[in-house]
Amino acid sequence: MKPTYQKKPEWLKVKIENPRNLSHVSKIIQSLNLNTVCHGANCPNRLECFSKKTATFMILGSVCSRHCRFCNIESGKLLPPDLGEPYRVAEAVKALELKHAVVTSVTRDDLTDGGASIFALTIKAIREASPETVIEVLIPDFMGSFDALKSVMDAGPDIINHNVETVTRLYEAIRPEAVYEQSLELLRRIKAYNPKILSKSGFMLGLGEVESEVFELIDDLKGVDVDILTIGQYLPPSDEHAPLVAYITPEKFTEYGKYAQSIGVGSVASSPLVRSSYNAHEVSQGIHL
Repeated sequence: MKPTYQKKPEWLKVKIENPRNLSHVSKIIQSLNLNTVCHGANCPNRLECFSKKTATFMILGSVCSRHCRFCNIESGKLLPPDLGEPYRVAEAVKALELKHAVVTSVTRDDLTDGGASIFALTIKAIREASPETVIEVLIPDFMGSFDALKSVMDAGPDIINHNVETVTRLYEAIRPEAVYEQSLELLRRIKAYNPKILSKSGFMLGLGEVESEVFELIDDLKGVDVDILTIGQYLPPSDEHAPLVAYITPEKFTEYGKYAQSIGVGSVASSPLVRSSYNAHEVSQGIHL
């Protein structure tokens, strides 16, 4: 059944701060043959972020090995990793003079290490090219491999992000190839292995979750010592994706954010337009949006 159309509320309209920076960022990305999750995931904030001269780089290609029902990343033929890509990302970070660089990837279950070695190489390349830049990586679950996760942690990122995306009840419908408990275990391992690395996670609202499930999810994330939490509104990329069940009000986002803060989550960004990498630098500094 085709989902019922719901008019987008005013609070989900995006402002562009500096349009002149859009072409500058795009030219650098295109000239270095890089992918961004901003375009790949059809992020609603991509124009705003580009206008601030920021972007979230997406490594390991533009084709994903999984088929999450909320995601706009394409499926198709999986190509071998591009070993020059980490150095081009580092070049872009330096050219854009980024204070905070975010690197994510498609999921690559076809690779022995899930692409962890390319993450590690990218971290090291950015550190060498731009030593003062805060490095955040948004990683897949690496199919539960601790060795893969360890190689990323040993490369020395400042922040490791892994999103749980939704409440556990909805995993089969929304993330059929992922395991909720496995994602929590990955986040637990980050703090257990190196407490100096900040751990981060996020999830979406509007997929059909109920209030009690949201509070339980926040409790679970605090239980594995997550330092930074992002909560945002789910927006279907197309009619072929998981349907939108509800637009959640800004007041409800504030309520969830305050709850997370009240139980000790260090930094929380909770509002409809928040995405995992949105205002990543401000959020990492403990600014609550």
